[in-house]
Amino acid sequence: MNVDARKYVLISFIVLVGIIYSFRLFYMQVVDESWALRAQQIAEKRREITPPRGVIYDRNGKKIVTNKTYYNLMVVESNMKNFDTVAFAKLIGWTPAQVINRFKEIREGEGIYRNKRTGKTTSNYQKFKPYPFLKELTLEEVMKIAPRLEEFPGFYEDATSMRSYPYANAANIVGYLSEVNQEEIEKDKFYKPGNNIGRAGLERYYENELRGRKGIKYIVTSALNNAIESYAEGKFDTVALQGEALQLGVDIDLQAYGESLLKNKRGCIVAIEPQTGEILALVSSPTYDPNLLIGKRNISKFYNLLVKDESKPLFPRPLAAEYPPGSTFKLINSLIGLQEGVITNNSGFVCDKSVVGCHNHTSAGNLADAIKHSCNPYFYAVTRRIIQQNEKKKLTEDAEIGLNLWAKYMHSFGLGKKLDTDITGIRSGLIPDALYYDKWYGHHNWAFSTIRSISIGQGEVMLTPLQIANIGAIIANKGWYITPHFVKSIGKKGPLERFTKKNYTLVDTKHYDVIREGMRRVVYESGGTGKRALLKDIVICGKTGTVQNPHGDDHSVFLAFAPMDKPKIAIAVFIENAKGGGGLWAAPTASLMIEKYINGKVSETEREETILKANFSY
Repeated sequence: MNVDARKYVLISFIVLVGIIYSFRLFYMQVVDESWALRAQQIAEKRREITPPRGVIYDRNGKKIVTNKTYYNLMVVESNMKNFDTVAFAKLIGWTPAQVINRFKEIREGEGIYRNKRTGKTTSNYQKFKPYPFLKELTLEEVMKIAPRLEEFPGFYEDATSMRSYPYANAANIVGYLSEVNQEEIEKDKFYKPGNNIGRAGLERYYENELRGRKGIKYIVTSALNNAIESYAEGKFDTVALQGEALQLGVDIDLQAYGESLLKNKRGCIVAIEPQTGEILALVSSPTYDPNLLIGKRNISKFYNLLVKDESKPLFPRPLAAEYPPGSTFKLINSLIGLQEGVITNNSGFVCDKSVVGCHNHTSAGNLADAIKHSCNPYFYAVTRRIIQQNEKKKLTEDAEIGLNLWAKYMHSFGLGKKLDTDITGIRSGLIPDALYYDKWYGHHNWAFSTIRSISIGQGEVMLTPLQIANIGAIIANKGWYITPHFVKSIGKKGPLERFTKKNYTLVDTKHYDVIREGMRRVVYESGGTGKRALLKDIVICGKTGTVQNPHGDDHSVFLAFAPMDKPKIAIAVFIENAKGGGGLWAAPTASLMIEKYINGKVSETEREETILKANFSY
């Protein structure tokens, strides 16, 4: 054989070997999944350490969400030897059939993997991996099992942490956790089966901050797959970092007090610190104890009961309920009228009940007295002047221009749009504009007379209680607000950047003084509609509202801030079906909250007892 022939034979041999190795490599990586599983088994020597979630504090440093140690009973099937089903069942208080079914649940819960190339299906369950056999055991429960676990190779206890709520309050604020689903696991590599994720409230909104950073521990195992030592003396291990602590603007004692005041009532209370936009209290009633939704066992037991409860304790009324604001809305219409120059501080209008119904009082000769009396015909006249400014000869065309201008002002107050706060489930309310009414009546087929109910906060206008409280903060600040928010600081970094910026309305600062004076008269002067809110040593500026309810008794509403000079709190109280106006129930409730926050105690004990005993829940 010549040299060239030998060369070609050698080349052919090398190519053939390369093809064989390539095919074998392809087979191992793509077709034969046992090698992928073997690689994954090796990777299991790398153990992830899940850190505890960040703790949540109130504004005074009180822990309102903490962590409590629980235990999972883990099982690695490949380590099991001579398993005695009957004895194990007796140890954990189950029947043998329940133990067998639990193994079946674990296997089926891992699902099936289908190879796209071959169509072959295999179970995702792997005998060498640890799976939780029993979850969420207390220390007392695991102590009954642990001493005998040596009799059952393959089983071991694993410490984990779950949430704990020292206060049975603020459930709609803090939210709750539940186990991740398969979609969430695939979307974010942080999560593994059995991990928890925030489902509602602050737990959901600040999930990335609260969950922390996982650590990694590398281990060396024996031939029996038992961990015997750290790899390289822990040189490559990383430490798990607990999630960031959150400090809230919420005062948990004020929150608890508000929940007690609204017991046996349906409604809500929102309190805000005007200068910072920090939410001091956000009460939704009826409510529930957040401890009811700790862990899978509790969620399975209580969640459906809460969902089916007709009083809707899971529904965050302050954020998502949209109500007509009633007479509290007259304050905004007054400010727009002043800015547009269609009224002055001393404008007077006759209380003409033939135009719109009103209670008995003398006609208001100025704006502050009109606010004090809450005169419906007065604010009908004010709003008509805003909408119909004679920009066009035809009333319908003129109303279109005026209403769109009115809506623009409203949006600058954060109305008709979602306040970009740090919680989910918030709604925008409704501020109708020309396009809205065009859909109902047709283009240029309506005028102010068609939509006049907006002048007194009825009809199509809808606001959330959070928005109503924020109106109080805006008036307290004379024209600006910081978006209401819960978190005062993430760790030591302060709040999110957007919660440090002032948002200005389209109404000049100079116009707010007369509004504030009118609100003072509501509480402190004869004929004022909010005299039940009066406090001796704190000057409260307030505005009552009685919201018509086609489905039952009227709702009682009160908007306020205090003290008049250097305000510390703005508040909105909304009590459904209260059988009385805003001055009868909502106003005294607001005053109790104000005094509790500013003075730390309540002096009006008779007023407190009356509110506590009231029952409007039926």
